[in-house]
Amino acid sequence: MKIADIPFGLTDWSNVETTRHEGEVGYALWRTRQFGAKDNLIRVRMVEYSPGYRSDHWCEKGHILLCLEGELTTTLRDGRSFVLKPGISYQVADGSDAHASMTTSGAKLFIVD
Repeated sequence: MKIADIPFGLTDWSNVETTRHEGEVGYALWRTRQFGAKDNLIRVRMVEYSPGYRSDHWCEKGHILLCLEGELTTTLRDGRSFVLKPGISYQVADGSDAHASMTTSGAKLFIVD
C-alpha cells in the first residue's frame, strides 16, 4: 500500500453513513471512507458485527484489521484459527491466506484495505 495524495483530514465516524452487509448468519454494519486516486485507492472502515455473525465467504483481500470491542474469531482456509480481542490486530496480503470471520458476542473493528 502506498499512501499518496491524501491531505491531512479528520473523520468523525458517527457522521459516516452506515451500510448493512448480511453474513451467512447475522450482519455487519460498515462505515466506509475511501482515499487516494483510482489506481491507488485506500478503503478505511469502521465495522460492527452483530452477535452471532458468521461470514458467508472466504475473503482473499488484504487487510490491516484492529479489534476495538468484543471478540472476533478469524479462521484461515488451512484450518488455523485466531481470536482477536480489543487491542489485537492482524495483517494479511491480497491473495495470501483466505480467511473467514465469526463472532458470538459481536465485535467492532477498524479496517484498512
